[in-house]
Amino acid sequence: MNHLSIDIETYSSIDIKKAGLYKYVQSPDFEILLFAYSWNFGPVQIVDLAQGERIPDGVIWALQDQNTIKHAYNAAFEWYCLSRYFNTPLHQWHCTMLHSLYCGYPMGLGNATTALGLPEDKRKMSVGKALIKTFCTPCKPTKSNGNRTRTLPHHEPEKWQLFKEYNRQDVVAEMEILKKLESFPVPEQEQYYWRLDQAINTNGIMIDQQLVDGAIYCNDVITDELMNEAISISGLDNPKSVSQLKSYLEKEIGEELPDLTKNTVKELIKNTDNETVKWMLKLRQELSKTSVKKYVAMKETVCADSRARGLLQFYGANRTGRWAGRLVQVQNLPRNNLETLNEARELVKNKNVNALKLIYGNIPDTLSQLLRTAFIPSSGNVFAIADFSAIEARIIAWLAGEQWRLDVFATHGKIYEASASQMFGVPIEKIKKGNPEYELRQKGKIAELALGYQGSTGALISMGALNMGIPEEELPEIVHRWRSANKRIVDLWYSMENAAIHTVKTGQPTGVRGLIFSREIDSKNGQDFLTITLPSERKLFYVKPTLGEGRFGQEAIYYYGLDQDTKKWTQLQTYGGKLVENCVQAIARDCLAENMMRLYQAGYKIVMHVHDEVIIEMPDTEHNDDTLKHICDIMGQPISWAPGLSLRADGFVSKYYKKD
Repeated sequence: MNHLSIDIETYSSIDIKKAGLYKYVQSPDFEILLFAYSWNFGPVQIVDLAQGERIPDGVIWALQDQNTIKHAYNAAFEWYCLSRYFNTPLHQWHCTMLHSLYCGYPMGLGNATTALGLPEDKRKMSVGKALIKTFCTPCKPTKSNGNRTRTLPHHEPEKWQLFKEYNRQDVVAEMEILKKLESFPVPEQEQYYWRLDQAINTNGIMIDQQLVDGAIYCNDVITDELMNEAISISGLDNPKSVSQLKSYLEKEIGEELPDLTKNTVKELIKNTDNETVKWMLKLRQELSKTSVKKYVAMKETVCADSRARGLLQFYGANRTGRWAGRLVQVQNLPRNNLETLNEARELVKNKNVNALKLIYGNIPDTLSQLLRTAFIPSSGNVFAIADFSAIEARIIAWLAGEQWRLDVFATHGKIYEASASQMFGVPIEKIKKGNPEYELRQKGKIAELALGYQGSTGALISMGALNMGIPEEELPEIVHRWRSANKRIVDLWYSMENAAIHTVKTGQPTGVRGLIFSREIDSKNGQDFLTITLPSERKLFYVKPTLGEGRFGQEAIYYYGLDQDTKKWTQLQTYGGKLVENCVQAIARDCLAENMMRLYQAGYKIVMHVHDEVIIEMPDTEHNDDTLKHICDIMGQPISWAPGLSLRADGFVSKYYKKD
């Protein structure tokens, strides 16, 4: 088997950060400038396409040769760009960024090389960014540059030579990463899922551009009206300015405000007797909802055929392997509660602001609720939208062997009522609307949402317990009751923590409920991992594990990873509940991946997926309900590597994406 390592530099007038790879490449002025390659990890060659050089015939032949594996860092980019000119089948490509992510390292090439301890020239990285800006993007026409809109090699010959070296070094770095991780290969099943992800992203999903344009128009109109009203009331230059508005409100109420966060504003509206202040705060609430960033992102991303592509990042959460959202960020779309979505959509598409005001009152909130519905099927088709029911709750019960929970999911599935029944010793039959015991369901629900991963009172508060009207003094009792009702889950937290500590300390593998903890070391390449082998045989990697003192003086596990707040590569602490969370979410991700493969192999066209939900585009026929049932049946079938795990999928058919 031959290996061809590749890195390319390209030009397009489309902003790739805003519009994404696919629209970038589909631009008429897209071109490949430099093509760097290495045969079988040998010396790197550069082809200067921008100055008339041609890719050698042997390399062109290798791009389609099934006996040549093509390697690139973020191979989706190289594959899609080169596919515009050459036949290069996706199954022959391996992505080194995926390899880095699989082994617990960060996403970007520069970040990955740093985390892996490879030599890093910070000057090279900063110069590289400047060179990309110079040669890969349009430039502003000025008198000094002869009013040109683009910089070509002959305009900056010295910089061009530096750019070629930068291109060469990227191939060197990619090969070094591959070498560092060679003892920890990406499983073939993950390679398959990566290819499936590329197929879904490349196909894309249709955008209702009339709705998008209407939403942006309506937002502009209402924002102007709200701003003018706020200015006339307050006399402020910019009522959206936190500092200006805070000073104004403090003068009006005669006291200092800590901030203008959502909760502070809500409390002040409830408690103030000053009607002017109350109205200003309500205007602020509406103005804070007038963001149409996602509609603008849709407009930026949509290609000439009205489809948005590249909305999902494979292995975007490298602790668990779950997908992440990109561009439009479909993973955090607002929920929709409007009963008249059809009517609201038509009014927005027709830019009928007055009717929207009259019927719905709060236009920003209405636009927010319509965001999902901007994703539509192509002509003659509908969406089948199906998702797993309470998948994380099912998996943690299965993993821990919490039998009463497994019985719930195997029968009626009412986990909130059942949890309340277990916690408070009340028959489940009594926990129904109309009975005084029904209020216990709320406590069961918040406990289920907050406490499964070793959360305590703080987790209940973060999940909204106080906003639900549960007094703070009752929270410790809810924690105690939930843990008492779920002893096997509590045992799982401590079993997994002890297993991890034992394995890091001794190097000996430890098994917990079908999970295998191992210490895997490749001293030759400087790699040291704590790994957890999941039931699917995929592994979770924790880089450079050590033991130290925890927050409460206990022995604790530390590893290196990307801090979610600072986005820096640093040492992080973990514990039993967090390890359980990682494994449960990773298993849920594997269930989704397995079922997307099944659906794809059954001939279904997945156009998007969000968390545990798949969106399938299918012909609109009289058999829609039968097709939906078949999709849900597939998703509810047993999984060979998870015997005893009961999965259930529910769904509906729609002419646009929404929450049912």
